[in-house]
Amino acid sequence: MPRSYYIFQSGHLRRKGNTLYLEKEPTNYEGAPLGELLQEPLAPQAETGDSVGQAESEPPVTREVDHGRCGPDAVGQALGEPEPDQTLSSPTRPSQDDASNSSLQEPVSNPPASSLARANPSADTSATTSHQSASRRILPIEDIAELFLLGEVSLNTRLLTFLAQKGIPVHVFNYYGYYSGSFYPREGNVSGQLLVKQVEHYTDPEKRLYLARQFAWGAYHHMHRNLLYYRNRGKSLAEALQLVEQGGSEIERADSIPALMGAEGRVRQAYYRAFNQIVVLESPFLRRVKRPPDNLLNALISFGNSLLYAAVLSQIYRTPLHPTIAYLHEPGTRRFSLALDIAEIFKPMIVDKMIFTLLNRQMLSQDDLVPEVAFAVLKESARKTVVQEFERRLQTTVKHRRLGRHVSYRGFIRLECYKLVRHLLAIEPYQALRAWW
Repeated sequence: MPRSYYIFQSGHLRRKGNTLYLEKEPTNYEGAPLGELLQEPLAPQAETGDSVGQAESEPPVTREVDHGRCGPDAVGQALGEPEPDQTLSSPTRPSQDDASNSSLQEPVSNPPASSLARANPSADTSATTSHQSASRRILPIEDIAELFLLGEVSLNTRLLTFLAQKGIPVHVFNYYGYYSGSFYPREGNVSGQLLVKQVEHYTDPEKRLYLARQFAWGAYHHMHRNLLYYRNRGKSLAEALQLVEQGGSEIERADSIPALMGAEGRVRQAYYRAFNQIVVLESPFLRRVKRPPDNLLNALISFGNSLLYAAVLSQIYRTPLHPTIAYLHEPGTRRFSLALDIAEIFKPMIVDKMIFTLLNRQMLSQDDLVPEVAFAVLKESARKTVVQEFERRLQTTVKHRRLGRHVSYRGFIRLECYKLVRHLLAIEPYQALRAWW
């Protein structure tokens, strides 16, 4: 089953046959093992106070939804931004991390029960020196669903062409961990009829407002559930709940996209202020700051939203939807606005709950910020911790009450895309996901 790979290690990404390998510069090799390419994921941990639902723990990871393509008929029976942060740069770049601090890590979706299959560098039959052989870690192309490049990785156009042929999106993050952009392969699952319908629903004010309201209402529902969860566990959130519920009423009454965006923004503002009661913070969380983030919590929100944005974009790619035509967010140049719309639904239930876990369990702290930088930048070790928890949540499965089978959170994102397809084709009205677990 194809998997998501997160590459933190620096080096050259190359192709040999139907495999990829990351080759570290020989001049940087110090004779110590670079570490296994594929690392065992963190074992699923029991939730204590970071999730929404009837019980303290989230459903266990049981099995992953197939990354392969599936049509709307197969999933039509089901129910139902992170805004990319600006790329930042510094006139002086810190030195490259050594081999002990850099790794190519893959949080695995459903490893075999025995052990995780590991690539053997010696399987490369090309003539190489011992240094070259030892510095390679091999990836079978059929095992890759998407790539997240979080290290200093170089690659050429021939490799990009190969990845495009295999339908593998590549998401690029800069040195500071901020989302830079995505390599989006040429779509193979295209539909001219659906594209016309997407444009029609954007240009018709009434049709657009209906879809935009659904996205905003899905986000409101999950923010409200998060607050209810922690209120029921003794947190003082009565005022925040009142403000959020007032914003929910405004979302229902909004008669234009700007009014809807304003109501959704007020809901999110009240919701973010409630973080002071939900998580343990060294200093009060005053407001959401994006460019650049000014504290640990804002840095975690920005990085988590960027990961979710990229994950949603990968699922859109596997459907006939066009990623630039959106309804809640205004379509613009140089961004995939539809991914922002769909991600709004999942930010509270994936990113925010992940942050609650990381901070309340003291898995991250103020010490995980780079001290030399004027703004908040997560250390590489902190980004790896976030990625592991993020991928664990995407792999977590819930038994779907209509499909009658377990579906992962990543699968729910795909289902949301196909529900939108069915709405655009006038098969079934779209209703944004409202978690019932």
